[in-house]
Amino acid sequence: MQQHLAIFDPFDGMRFGNHICFSCGTTIPADQQTTIFPAWLMEKYGLTHELLRLLDQSVVTYQDLKVPCCTTCQTQHLAPLEEKVQAAVAQGVPGLRALDQKLLFQWLGKMFYGTLITELIKEQNPLVRPEYAVSEQPRMLLKFQSFFRVLQSIRVPMEFADFLPCSLFILDVDASAEPNRFEFRDELSTMMFSLRLDNALLVCCLLDNGMIKDVMRPAWEVIEPRQLQPIQAAEFSARVFYAAYLLNVIPDYLVRPVKPQDDHLVLDTLIDDVTNVIFNPWQHSSYARLLATVWAKWGITQEDILRDPQEPLSMLFSPEGEFIEFPQIPGQDAAK
Repeated sequence: MQQHLAIFDPFDGMRFGNHICFSCGTTIPADQQTTIFPAWLMEKYGLTHELLRLLDQSVVTYQDLKVPCCTTCQTQHLAPLEEKVQAAVAQGVPGLRALDQKLLFQWLGKMFYGTLITELIKEQNPLVRPEYAVSEQPRMLLKFQSFFRVLQSIRVPMEFADFLPCSLFILDVDASAEPNRFEFRDELSTMMFSLRLDNALLVCCLLDNGMIKDVMRPAWEVIEPRQLQPIQAAEFSARVFYAAYLLNVIPDYLVRPVKPQDDHLVLDTLIDDVTNVIFNPWQHSSYARLLATVWAKWGITQEDILRDPQEPLSMLFSPEGEFIEFPQIPGQDAAK
């Protein structure tokens, strides 16, 4: 196989460290690093000195959250990707929706993976004892290995045969009354990543081959052309996060044999265990618990959501299935 088409698999032998480029595996000096969140994003939203808490409960600033990265990967692959995304972000929701979704998958995936790599490198320190070590969970490592195979498309010319590895939703949010221009949330176990950039909310399951988007298509077709209120966007995000929690399969990716004249790889996908149900059963109580966490700032509790145990409270759709143009927030409207 041509060298530029070679895929790096750091999970084979757990090759993670401060001297190993996170993208290609090249041995590099310790000072060759890149920030997980790009400099332009940190500058735009004033994140440089903001704090993040990692899985081991340590706290770092956005600017100090870095991964080892060789100069070649930084200048030839990451920088061009950042330029394209930065230009799209400057155009708001229309710009992001017009951008190739494969590029957005790579961009969100790079930040998600960078956070994961930080955890894996820290776990190699014998003095660090995280409560749930990522490196000791075989199923999670299998998911991350599959994910990184397709994330290599940042560096290796790669075509996905009739699939996109992720489910990506770009929501238009009425942010006029919201003080926060930037919000970030990720969840390693479900491969979920969401990012609020002014009035654009990106919600993505990074490893589901679009299965979540398929099952949510009826609701998404109603929601996509509309501008949502923040409480509605939070509900939709909770639905996607919960669907990812219910997802019960791990996609695998196979590289087609490479011919001498090939200038890119072609990947096919399959579900390793076709006997499994794709999604575990939906449970209103579990969903309500998750929804209550994102609705807490509006003072809505799990009990409020489950007043009718068979029909959880929704700010998106009425019990008859009609979209709610002007949601009435419990308590707030009564006080007016």
